[in-house]
Amino acid sequence: MTSELIIDVQPKEVTIALLEDQKLVEFQKDGQDSKYSVGNIYAGKVKKIMPGLNACFVDVGHEREAFLHYQDLGSQFLSLEKYVKQVASDRKKLAAMDKLARQPELPKDGSIENVLELGQEVMVQITKEPISTKGPRLTGEISFAGRFLVLIPFNEKVSVSSKIKSKEERARLKQLIQSIKPKQFGVIVRTVAEGKRAAELNNELSVLLENWNDSLVKIQQAASLPVLAHEETGRTVSMLRDLFNPSYENIYVNNADVFNEVKRYVSLIAPERTGIVKLYKGEVPIFDNFSVTKQIKSGFGKTVSYKKGAYLIIEHTEALHVVDVNSGNRYRGVEGQEANAFEVNMGAAEELARQLRLRDMGGIIVVDFIDMDTAEHRQKLYERMNELMRNDRAKHNILPLSKFGLMQITRQRVRPAIDVNVEEVCPTCFGRGSIKSSYLFTDTLESKIDYIVNNLGIKKFVLYVHPYVSAYISQGLLSIYRKWQLKYGFGIKVIPSQKLGFLQYEFTDKNGNEIHMTEEIETK
Repeated sequence: MTSELIIDVQPKEVTIALLEDQKLVEFQKDGQDSKYSVGNIYAGKVKKIMPGLNACFVDVGHEREAFLHYQDLGSQFLSLEKYVKQVASDRKKLAAMDKLARQPELPKDGSIENVLELGQEVMVQITKEPISTKGPRLTGEISFAGRFLVLIPFNEKVSVSSKIKSKEERARLKQLIQSIKPKQFGVIVRTVAEGKRAAELNNELSVLLENWNDSLVKIQQAASLPVLAHEETGRTVSMLRDLFNPSYENIYVNNADVFNEVKRYVSLIAPERTGIVKLYKGEVPIFDNFSVTKQIKSGFGKTVSYKKGAYLIIEHTEALHVVDVNSGNRYRGVEGQEANAFEVNMGAAEELARQLRLRDMGGIIVVDFIDMDTAEHRQKLYERMNELMRNDRAKHNILPLSKFGLMQITRQRVRPAIDVNVEEVCPTCFGRGSIKSSYLFTDTLESKIDYIVNNLGIKKFVLYVHPYVSAYISQGLLSIYRKWQLKYGFGIKVIPSQKLGFLQYEFTDKNGNEIHMTEEIETK
């Protein structure tokens, strides 16, 4: 299996698509001004104590107060709290951690009222982004994740990933980390550290320690709280850190700054693979060039088709996701209904496993498969679903089919599920029901171009239109496009874009910023 990462950087958002064997399997979209990020560390203040929930709400500087449960404080919370107080009280130097007297561990069945009080300053880390009406979720057990290691202050334990099976390799890694890690720190050795040399692991450990010290310095120098002490790496680098493997053939980026950031990161973790990072310079939108746009439009939405007319219906409610499997207009084979249901269900399992990753669906997922009478078929379907979910990074649990033919899946929910609206609003009437003649569309475009050139004074810009429209205005030796260039200057470029509807259009300046010229704005 080969993998490619396509990164589309726009002024307002960054979108990342992961392709496996040319098939879209993961899709992440983040605004450039995104406020929350899993992994960010804050020094905040306790705003509310909720004894009934055994939890509190913490102000970390955003509109929604974050939720911190007693069970998420971590066993070494008292040691962390004492050390952070020492750091905040001395603005000249950081207190030496190895000389700090360890505090007693928090009891597992304790009460939050006995640990925290209103207005208390706490160092916390985001573990879940806000979902629906819920604010972000916090933990008091601070950790710094790297490619090979995870550093945990005030935890002396060294743990090795259970996915490393070799006893000799597990013992080597554990002994190695024990010899190089500082006192008062714990380390989790990740699966990709298998076979790595001491120098590589030591270099990353030094970087993680530096991140810890930098976060303390920010708290030390903060004039007031809350303050962002450590910001998690960008979505691009964060995804690379978790996903990067030797099967990556290419990483395409359409922005020079992000290209340099990604290349710098790859050079640190895999110097021999730096050449796979490539800057995309084509005029056609990067997602259109790599057939991502088409897969987005076919992979999202309420109804998703897969093999031979069968399809899934995916509904999202506040409590859970519901998936219904339908055979559609599929022809029933000579082997009968049972064989037909089994074949449809096996295909549905494959598509469902892809959809869970693609939409990042989390929480409870209930799947209504087509009823099967044979116990052997039901068991095979359950085993196939487990096999297909093996590559899913999110923690999950799958239950066998119930007597009603329902499969229940729980999947770790860290951020809201991706929801892409694939339905297109009529670009000529915007839902009002009255339209201008489409024959006059090119006249409309020319009037916009005239306004941009002669009124706004913009000489170089790009017009994005539907591929059919692009083909129409570019046909012939003296095409409409050529006439526009002769009349308004050769700074005009027309580029087809698959994400646009038939009579939709978009203007951008030479820096990629949109020039708002839509018909809807004018007619309001």
